[in-house]
Amino acid sequence: MRKGRVFGVFFLAILLALGGYFYFQYKAGHNLASKENKQEIEFKGDPSINNVENILLIGIDTRGEEQSRSDTMMLISWNQETNDVRMVSFMRDIYSHFPGYETGYKLNTAYYLGGVSLLQQTLNNMFGVTVNHYAIIDFKNFEQLVDVAAPNGVEVNVPHDMSKNIGVSLKKGTQRLNGKELLGFARFRYDAEGDFGRVERQQQAIEALKDEVLSASNVKNYPKLIGALEGYIQTDLTTSQQVGLMFNAVKGGGVNIDRMTIPLKGTYQYGRYPQAGSVLDINVDANKEYMSRFFNGESSETLKKEAESGTTSTPTQ
Repeated sequence: MRKGRVFGVFFLAILLALGGYFYFQYKAGHNLASKENKQEIEFKGDPSINNVENILLIGIDTRGEEQSRSDTMMLISWNQETNDVRMVSFMRDIYSHFPGYETGYKLNTAYYLGGVSLLQQTLNNMFGVTVNHYAIIDFKNFEQLVDVAAPNGVEVNVPHDMSKNIGVSLKKGTQRLNGKELLGFARFRYDAEGDFGRVERQQQAIEALKDEVLSASNVKNYPKLIGALEGYIQTDLTTSQQVGLMFNAVKGGGVNIDRMTIPLKGTYQYGRYPQAGSVLDINVDANKEYMSRFFNGESSETLKKEAESGTTSTPTQ
């Protein structure tokens, strides 16, 4: 009985210590973003199917204005049974028609005109995708969040020197980048690939950050990260849902990611409209089909090769 009491007291002390550590780390992360102002967002998520969660990640670059265009639009489809992730980025210059608007605009204008809901409806109408949840992050908060999520930096292969208009100087080669440097890496677009290369690097940054966050050695940083996420990211996901996703990923032994950018090569041409400027005129039907096949398990590399080798069809809207 005496040994049992000693063990019980010892076990209780461990629980209290862990609870205290979680609480104070959580508060430390939350206090980092305590000054962030969040607007009320009306959003009705589509129903989840077969334990797959589709999360619309929206990156914005506010500079004091109340409304901004979405600089990054990425649909992350997470199968929680297999721990497979399908990641699709949408180019911001895609010429699009929004529900309730007669005139076409660039896709990134949907968020400016009608927020998350209009962007959700537009993607659903154009490509038939469902959006179960959303997450919005301002670029000015991204670097702080990275430093919390990966205190030792994020390992990235920088393909060439980068410095123009990104606030940092990056040298070619594999290196560990802090939050400011990783943001600069993801925003750089002054090379032959232009905006397509920039979107590719955004995906690489997300995947590299995922590897750091889900490493076993990083679990101790989760309480502080969860607190920071609540402050820096606006989402309809509850705290318990965010915690559940993170621990399910770790428990599943890691997350496998396949990624794609819409439009695919061979399915678009450049155009110009008075109200929208320079745009990507895309074959909506072709990209819708490729994306459907991608979400149903086909390899992105196979689909990219098929699209690139085919004959470009007349753009449709």
